[in-house]
Amino acid sequence: MSERDACRQLIVDTAKDLTHRGFLSATGGNLSVRITGEKAFAITPSNYDYLKMIPEDICVLGYDLKPLAGDRKPSVESAMHAAIYQVRPDVNAIIHTHQVYPSTLALIGEPIPALFDEQVRFLGRSVNIIPYAPSGTGSLVKAVARNMADHNNAYIMANHGALLLAGDMERAVHNVLVLEKCALAYLLALCTGKKPNRIPVFVREIAFSKLRKDQKKFEAENK
Repeated sequence: MSERDACRQLIVDTAKDLTHRGFLSATGGNLSVRITGEKAFAITPSNYDYLKMIPEDICVLGYDLKPLAGDRKPSVESAMHAAIYQVRPDVNAIIHTHQVYPSTLALIGEPIPALFDEQVRFLGRSVNIIPYAPSGTGSLVKAVARNMADHNNAYIMANHGALLLAGDMERAVHNVLVLEKCALAYLLALCTGKKPNRIPVFVREIAFSKLRKDQKKFEAENK
């Protein structure tokens, strides 16, 4: 199986798994994988049921968004994925979901501070809010790209949903689950009216250094 075919199959399998788990629904969200050895990535098509998807439905695009394989129209967020791969060489997989709890925080503009060791170890120092811009627009691409310099692996897009990054798809799925736990716990804590406790700064920095070590490893492998 070629690298492109393997990536397309991986996206189909992952999309169906996340749909069955309830993190994707209908045609909302999108997934992509960087293709090793090419300046290209595979991404889900636009407006197509995840449960009906087969590998041939997955689009392969260059970073310039030139179609390289697949007959379907690629996700409207393709330019956003391309921008992330170009500014974050440590990222090999991207999952954008409309999962409920992070989406709720997106509506109230509430970033998630460092609440748990596990959160910082895999998602970053905080889950920040990316300012609102309409889906599929250059404004959203620019807003997302501007936020990548903090090296976090999870973001909440205002009035939109969640954006998870990782060095491979398995870790990206893991990050979806970690974000869901953190978002729900934070929302429940806010509902008590009490101020949620954060982990100590020195613990946060130790956990974040482990994340950065992973990221530098993936970055080196992509050179």
